[in-house]
Amino acid sequence: MTEPTIPRNAWIALAAGFLVLFVGGGSRFVIGLTLKPMVDEFGWPRSELGLTVGVFQVVSAVCMFAAGRMADRLSNRLVLGCGLVFSGIGIGAMSLVQEPWHAMGLFGILFAIGSGTASTTTVGVMITRVFARRTGLANAFVTSGTSMGQLLMIAASTAVLTQIGWRYVFVGLGLLHVVLVPLLLFGIPGAAQNAARRAEPAAAGLSVRDAMRTRQFWLLIVIYSVCGFDDFFVATHVVAFAQDRGVDSFLAGNLLAAMGFTAWLGVVAVGAWSDRIGPAPGTAASFMARVAVFGLIAVDQSPLSVTIFALVFGATFFMTAPLTILFVRDAFGMKNLGALTGLITMAHHIFGGLGAYLGARIFDATGTYDSAFVIMLIASIVAVLATFGLRRHPA
Repeated sequence: MTEPTIPRNAWIALAAGFLVLFVGGGSRFVIGLTLKPMVDEFGWPRSELGLTVGVFQVVSAVCMFAAGRMADRLSNRLVLGCGLVFSGIGIGAMSLVQEPWHAMGLFGILFAIGSGTASTTTVGVMITRVFARRTGLANAFVTSGTSMGQLLMIAASTAVLTQIGWRYVFVGLGLLHVVLVPLLLFGIPGAAQNAARRAEPAAAGLSVRDAMRTRQFWLLIVIYSVCGFDDFFVATHVVAFAQDRGVDSFLAGNLLAAMGFTAWLGVVAVGAWSDRIGPAPGTAASFMARVAVFGLIAVDQSPLSVTIFALVFGATFFMTAPLTILFVRDAFGMKNLGALTGLITMAHHIFGGLGAYLGARIFDATGTYDSAFVIMLIASIVAVLATFGLRRHPA
């Protein structure tokens, strides 16, 4: 018996989701590229922009949960379209900042609202509903848009920054969001398609309250909190750290871009793997790799070790992102897929903000990131242990 053909609208939604995350991913991580030139120009401590990234993480996290609930009930076209508009205005206006509170309002709040709305949570719900088969691979493909955005857009932004300055980086990203909105809206499922899918028998499962009473939910909260804590510490500070250790600024910027390539390899591999054996083994492998590289950089910070650290960590960077919605689907069903995925992702981003800010505070207090790397190492060990408690098979 042949497998049913995947409909054309599913492929269109896949391409649309990829592009949304491609642009959003490249834009979200550009603050790590511009951190050092901005603080050098204005004479700010790094904790000023570290706090901005922390606020961004909290605001975008709350919006991910809200967007997840809306994705369960409303048009994905409306939710994602609004997110792109807010993102474009916020990131483009970053070219005008003169004071720390400007960056806080534009990047930390306005761009965060758009980024959290047009995020992996909303896109993941859309893709999971249109791909009943190969769900892990389909979600890995769209999530890889974030890593490819990091690779290509950070590489392009590095060239722009070194040639004409950091302000033009933000101008270009804002324009890209504006151009993207009308091109993508036709490919995103509308209210009628969402309503039809919500009526399907598959839309069964636990309520948010019942899911929160389970051990599986809280283990996922711990795992994704550590994941975000690691991720956004590294994304925010790796370029500045590499420069501090003697790596040329152009090469350091491209190191962040190269992390996007290894992230793409990691996320596609774990997506295909998860369709065969489930999401838990890939999650455990990701954190074991992090334990190894945090241990390396804690004892050796030569340019070679910095490069190895960045590339290996990069391979784990988005591994768990497409797995979130699979954990939720398998453990709690489809009824509140967006809301529960949004809650777990919210924890990821809130702790991501803490990691970004804590790294900046530690550097401002000590002049190094050494203590931060030790904290990240311990947190990653905790996450490895938590993965051993996850249920391996669907409920």
